[in-house]
Amino acid sequence: MKYYRVHTADEAYLTKQPRGIFAAIGKLVDAKVLSEEEIKEYWKNREYFEKVLPVPPFYEQGNPDGAVTWFKDTTEGNHIYEQMTFYRDMAAKYGLKLFMSETTEIPGEVIYEDDYQIAVKNTRKDLQYATKEI
Repeated sequence: MKYYRVHTADEAYLTKQPRGIFAAIGKLVDAKVLSEEEIKEYWKNREYFEKVLPVPPFYEQGNPDGAVTWFKDTTEGNHIYEQMTFYRDMAAKYGLKLFMSETTEIPGEVIYEDDYQIAVKNTRKDLQYATKEI
């Protein structure tokens, strides 16, 4: 199976991995970079995705293992990615470069899985993946 992450180039403090798209746009909101209308749209989108995309339970504890999520290249995973237009649009509008990393290997120790994604901790140092700007 193929797995993919959508992320920025900057490293997240907690995970020591590139910051994922949801967190990256959340950072723009926190920094008040987006307009008032865009912030309202952000919260609408966030509410929607929290309903349709399972939130791994480790986030409730503050992600103590520093896990990162990878979408599965499945109908479900790809459908969620296709719906993330607001996040991609905000990144483009505000000059935030996004990248997609893809691998056919399990990227680390799987601590969560659902139909859309896996979450891994201890990302493998020898992981073979391809990254491209999107």
